[in-house]
Amino acid sequence: MSIFVDSDTKVVYQGLTGSQGRYYGLLNRDYGTQVVAGTNPRKGGTDVDGIPVYATVAEAVAETGATASCIFIPAPGVHDAVMEAARGGVEFIVAITEGVPAHDEADLYNRLRRDFPDVRLLGPNCPGIISPGECNIGITAGHIALPGGPVGIVSRSGTLTYQALYELKEKGIGCTTCVGIGGDPVPGTSFIDCLAAFEADPETKAVMMIGEIGGSAEEEAAEFIADHMTKPVSAYVAGVTAPPGKKMGHAGAIVSGGRGTAAAKMDALRDAGVRIGLNPTEAGEHMADIVADLG
Repeated sequence: MSIFVDSDTKVVYQGLTGSQGRYYGLLNRDYGTQVVAGTNPRKGGTDVDGIPVYATVAEAVAETGATASCIFIPAPGVHDAVMEAARGGVEFIVAITEGVPAHDEADLYNRLRRDFPDVRLLGPNCPGIISPGECNIGITAGHIALPGGPVGIVSRSGTLTYQALYELKEKGIGCTTCVGIGGDPVPGTSFIDCLAAFEADPETKAVMMIGEIGGSAEEEAAEFIADHMTKPVSAYVAGVTAPPGKKMGHAGAIVSGGRGTAAAKMDALRDAGVRIGLNPTEAGEHMADIVADLG
């Protein structure tokens, strides 16, 4: 099994007619994902390599039964695109775009929970999600992911998401689902959301978590792991050498006032029983040991 997406997921690409949307939309389709539609308000009635393009998400859902959306449009339009997808009837929205204003992210977070509580937003500024062998939505390279489990992956970092998948593949360890939640200050889906879903998934037997400096998401995840997780977890937190007060890559990756340091996050996770790697390879080695102990 997997979490959030599987072989039955049908995806509409908002921005399929643009260069990046077309490239990844077709790449995801070639992987085996059911990419059933694209949208562009000015190009409804056309197609992209056989994929029909509709003027609105609502029309695409009505015509194709799409259940998920992937957003490849410029940052100023992401807020409206997410809300259009939610109103249009999809249940899972993946926003790849980076540079979305934090106030737009905060507004989306609150609006979705108030008006569309059954709709899940992943991102913005994330690599997307892959359930290997079943469904790939976003920009993750499918060939680095080994299907079959028993490990679930959740990561704030895009690049380290790929490395986590590759480290496990090199060790012959499969993945049920890999979720890149993104590193912005107000993500639509949190570590805890993914940890809870992995805990409930019978095919996921262990979880690999990739964090980074800034904010308190890892500390909150540590509390959840200690109180609610029965499955073993390994983790790596990027940014051990990051200087305080300097943003590192992501809008949410900044150490301020002594808070959000990699050391503090690793300590919290270690206290929760998580096996901590000092680099991604070591975290992968810990997971290999965990999988071997599963029997």
